[in-house]
Amino acid sequence: MKVGLFFGSFNPIHIGHLAIAEAMISLSDLDEIWFVVSPQNPFKSSKSLLHEFDRLKMVELAIEDNFHFKATDVEFHMPKPSYTVDTLAYLVDKHPQHHFSLIMGSDNLSHFHKWKNHEQILAQHELYIYPRPENKDHQFENHPQIHWVEAPMMDISATYIRQMIQSQKSVKYLLQESVIAYIEDKKLYW
Repeated sequence: MKVGLFFGSFNPIHIGHLAIAEAMISLSDLDEIWFVVSPQNPFKSSKSLLHEFDRLKMVELAIEDNFHFKATDVEFHMPKPSYTVDTLAYLVDKHPQHHFSLIMGSDNLSHFHKWKNHEQILAQHELYIYPRPENKDHQFENHPQIHWVEAPMMDISATYIRQMIQSQKSVKYLLQESVIAYIEDKKLYW
């Protein structure tokens, strides 16, 4: 089975993430999308990061009606900060029956050369790239392991969503109803 790994802090998971994942299933040869909830991204501050178990629960709620999607906490059990190359090695070892690929925005591709062991990742795994508004030319643009998928370009920011929640403004249509209910029930981001 071909599994696309969609890494993110998902702080919170929003309709932009879901639309991209659905496009990847519909427009590529991937069979499943696994949402890898990252405890801490090495390139991001953890200051405004909600607890990892809350973020995982929101992902589970958001994707519960789609059998092509799965939430995973694999990086919760790994050294922090977690690096993609280490997560890939762990998953390949635990699930040798699957072929793992990465899903990422074109904005991440522009600094992919800064990732730990990026050459190893590119040699052993395919990358499925979706467009982002700040798209530029990339040194890996025509690499044979890279597939461009015309997912919708949605410039929705989790930071914006958190600010809306903190201001007690509506986030309807930006988040799944079940995620909104979870946030309200637990009084998250207030």
